[in-house]
Amino acid sequence: MFEFIESPKNVLALKMSGKITGEDLSAVMDRLDELLKKDGKIHVFVETQGISGIDVSGLPSYISRALPLFGKLGRFGRVAVVADQAWIRAGTRLESALLPNISYRVYLPHERDEALAWVTGKSS
Repeated sequence: MFEFIESPKNVLALKMSGKITGEDLSAVMDRLDELLKKDGKIHVFVETQGISGIDVSGLPSYISRALPLFGKLGRFGRVAVVADQAWIRAGTRLESALLPNISYRVYLPHERDEALAWVTGKSS
């Protein structure tokens, strides 16, 4: 399950739990495409809770849409990931190392408000 979280216009904010489906990934990419049509940096807030897996049937479509984003990495600013599972926090840290020009921070669930404040630029 996933849901978008109300956020400033330059922030893609969402909460995901359970199994991530191809429809979920498509909706996220649709929202990201809309944000990319606007000027300025895009910031991302992702809150995960009990992720049980990813429906692999949706991955080919997602990957074909995500690959062109490598040419737009300069458009991304802050990325905050709130995760209750260690493997997601570790994966986020790995992604951060691979994309050093994007500012990543990883948070535990009790730090959610701090993460949202940071990604929206309301704290340092």
